[in-house]
Amino acid sequence: MNIRLMLVYQSRQRQQLLQQAADESGYQVAVCVALDADLQQTLQAAQADVIIFDIDQPDQQLLARTHNLNQLHAIPIIMFAERGDQKTIIEAVNAGVTSYVVDGLQPKRLRPIVEAAMARFKAFQSLRQELQETKSKLEDRKHIDKAKGILIQQKNISEDQAYQALRKLAMDRNIKLGDAACNVIAMADIFK
Repeated sequence: MNIRLMLVYQSRQRQQLLQQAADESGYQVAVCVALDADLQQTLQAAQADVIIFDIDQPDQQLLARTHNLNQLHAIPIIMFAERGDQKTIIEAVNAGVTSYVVDGLQPKRLRPIVEAAMARFKAFQSLRQELQETKSKLEDRKHIDKAKGILIQQKNISEDQAYQALRKLAMDRNIKLGDAACNVIAMADIFK
């Protein structure tokens, strides 16, 4: 797999080191830009798989830009920094940085760091999706229980009969059970 990198540097010297590290590691550099560039527009045009920053230390403005970038483009972000206190590292991770590496960039370390960041990012995305699915199921469960309560009260039927009625409604309309429950709740709200 040919991994495309977006390299973001703070100085010309860092640009050369980044480029050298990417070349030695066998990565394709999609784009190499200065820290003050429009990162969102550049990333969109470059279609990179990973973003690598090489900086002294991120400030609040860069962390905010990184957070915004991460919100619009889910992508692994690696930040090489010369310094990194615990507070800065936590802020960087909260801004969406997948891997924060202190003590600067060393070309021979780039490949394992990129691979670890990509694996960690993939695992995090999987957990995020699982969490979203769990929240959705819980929300559906709440709607189903509320809809069953409405049917029990209005139709004077058992809980099992209410559930079967919801299932039939969902199957007849070819929708999810949670959506059928929302329809029952919406109709009950209309006729209050």
